[in-house]
Amino acid sequence: MRKIIGIGILVLLLLSVGGYFYVYKEHRDISTEAESYSMDVKMLFLDYQNNEVEADKKYLNKTIVVSGEVSMLNFETQSVVLNNKLFAVFSEKIRSDIKIKSNIKLKGRLIGYDSLLEEIKMDQCIILN
Repeated sequence: MRKIIGIGILVLLLLSVGGYFYVYKEHRDISTEAESYSMDVKMLFLDYQNNEVEADKKYLNKTIVVSGEVSMLNFETQSVVLNNKLFAVFSEKIRSDIKIKSNIKLKGRLIGYDSLLEEIKMDQCIILN
């Protein structure tokens, strides 16, 4: 009986430790990851317009580099919109030299496509140029 209880406690302990490391694993550092894809916003948007399911398989949760023209800029939320099609949230403060109508290249994680707003969403972005 003691042997069964001991084995049960050991199994419970192993499952607890394994669960802890699964849930509390290190967060990704997108700024140091190599990008999976590099393109302009128009090409990325076209991929989503042609086939959203295939584009999600290809880009979702991947680190990508995109370039485009700043169409909206919000220093309070640390976000920009490129070409009226890509909404990007930054991990750090946006540089003050970034202006509307300027062309930028950014790197971040693609988190989805909003088909209602027809907008691609990225987070953890940094400006590369």
